[in-house]
Amino acid sequence: MSKTKSRGGQGTPATVALVKAGVGFVLHPYDHDPDAQAYGEEAADALGLPYERIFKTLVAEVETGLAVAVVPVSGKLDLKALAAALGGKRAAMADAAKVERVTGYVVGGISPLGQRKALPTVIDASALEFETIFFSAGRRGLQIETDPAELARLTRAVTAPIGRPA
Repeated sequence: MSKTKSRGGQGTPATVALVKAGVGFVLHPYDHDPDAQAYGEEAADALGLPYERIFKTLVAEVETGLAVAVVPVSGKLDLKALAAALGGKRAAMADAAKVERVTGYVVGGISPLGQRKALPTVIDASALEFETIFFSAGRRGLQIETDPAELARLTRAVTAPIGRPA
């Protein structure tokens, strides 16, 4: 995969993190519909990709604070599995305003990379089945494609089966 440098106003904290780490990636812009509610599905449809290849970044409250979950848009986050992957028992989705404040991203454009504060991260194990996966580049209408192992390395993530069918 060729390394893509941020250009044309597409630089985000996520792309800056990849460039700084020397990780190859490809940016995939698409026209975001401001009325869209399912951002991941919108990205998959716009880019002509199966829902299993596009991953959404969700933030949950666990016993130790906030944590990031990266799961395919084809399914849902299993909160109990997320908590267990982090050594806990309970998790609940975090308040959107708090998530935006802590990550520095807006809902629908939250990237697992380049967040204001490094949070514990769990990536669904299905990501490792692909050579590359797609996830938000840090704003609506822009996806990053890169090696899931590199994403795990850069976010210091654990991988676990945290997704479940929708």
